[in-house]
Amino acid sequence: MVNRKTLVLLLGPTGVGKTELSLRVAAHYGCPIVNCDSRQVFRDIPIGTATPTAEEQQRVKHYFVAARALEEDYNAGQYERDALALLDELFRTHEVVIMTGGSMLYADAVSNGLDDLPSVPAEIRQEVQRAYEQGGLAWLQAEVQRLDPTYWDIVDQQNPARLMHCIEICLTTGKAYSLLRTNERKERPFRIIKIGLERPREELYDRINRRVKQMMDEGLLEEAKAVYSKRALNSLQTVGYRELFAYFDGDYDLDRAVELIQQNTRHYAKRQLTWFRRDKEIHWLSATDEYEKNVSIIDALLRADSL
Repeated sequence: MVNRKTLVLLLGPTGVGKTELSLRVAAHYGCPIVNCDSRQVFRDIPIGTATPTAEEQQRVKHYFVAARALEEDYNAGQYERDALALLDELFRTHEVVIMTGGSMLYADAVSNGLDDLPSVPAEIRQEVQRAYEQGGLAWLQAEVQRLDPTYWDIVDQQNPARLMHCIEICLTTGKAYSLLRTNERKERPFRIIKIGLERPREELYDRINRRVKQMMDEGLLEEAKAVYSKRALNSLQTVGYRELFAYFDGDYDLDRAVELIQQNTRHYAKRQLTWFRRDKEIHWLSATDEYEKNVSIIDALLRADSL
């Protein structure tokens, strides 16, 4: 028997194999899966975000999958509130709940809680927005590197919203955003066990390259065309769509767009690993091991009196 209500947080870089292991563990415990991927929460982009398939969602009940319209603003703070409310409900009938995804801020929001950052004055937000409209993504990237090189190393460097937020906080406080992120843990009414899934880097990168090609075969190009008119939305500022939007604009040919999706996905996976490696509470498992072995290790951790 499990000792107390426990959230199993299954983490790892994109393409490592979290989906299948989470399904195996959830089936083992007869519990649902709570998604903590900041893009899979949106509807209409299932291919490019590798959203769990209909068959996978039939195997195990999923939450926060295709739950929001692309036009909706949704961030880690809202996710923290929504996820904690859901977990309070789920733990009434389950001893264990699985949470999985690769969004670092979403995972941190649930496990540690977000820092209480100052409100950004409207004039600073407007100033940053105007500068972005004039200088584009390149200006945002240069500013974050200048104002906060530590955060630059871990942020999604292609995500304008994340970059603008960093700049806004730096300008508001006069301090680096990373210095204000104390990561002081907030108390949670449940135990958290963090599991990291890893593979040799060459194998991970090969899986990423092949998965991008599979996405193209499954219709990623058509999916991107269908949302092209909404390209300015924050929900679409992500790898896969940005490159295809640029292809539609004539910036390069389709082969180059696919190469860039592969390259940028690999870079994102590297940043994910950098972030997760800093968390000494993560128990790392090899994705190349048999599922049964990894499930048994997780089972042992769940049954332990202390970690």
